[in-house]
Amino acid sequence: MTRPMTQVFLCAGAQEAQMAGSVERVEAAARAAGLDVKIERMPESTRTAAEAAAACGCGVAQIVKSMIFEGVESGDLKLILVSGAHDLDLDRARGLFGEDLKRADAKRIRAETGFAIGGVAPIGHLSPIATWMDATLLTHDSVRAAAGAPNALFEIGPQTLRETTGAVLFDPN
Repeated sequence: MTRPMTQVFLCAGAQEAQMAGSVERVEAAARAAGLDVKIERMPESTRTAAEAAAACGCGVAQIVKSMIFEGVESGDLKLILVSGAHDLDLDRARGLFGEDLKRADAKRIRAETGFAIGGVAPIGHLSPIATWMDATLLTHDSVRAAAGAPNALFEIGPQTLRETTGAVLFDPN
């Protein structure tokens, strides 16, 4: 089992991250990583993959769901980037992620990542987090990911997303 790298550019600085808003932190993380992304604020919610796809006019499979789980044995948070067309099969977690997973507490997610559920971005976390990515996302020219708020998204090439997050690929099927 390959252990994922953690994001090294998470934010410009700890104090700046604590003070900046979630969307601004994503913008700062993108700049720090050399990414030229534009964060779009949608007039409607993009909390679910279906809502995000409808708002962006793309397929639901092009939406990146940023899901945070907790390792049952380690207690570590894990960021799992999943195509909007897939669900994560927790019965396969041990084989995919090295241990069983359980849903992480919303307050802990907010405290350690800086994001509320429904707006968790794949970049800009307050603390480093091990990351995995659904390999089927690489079949698209571009994907859309949450940008720190329940109505904010950004478009990015999936290979660029993988490289930026240091994600280990996994097969969701």
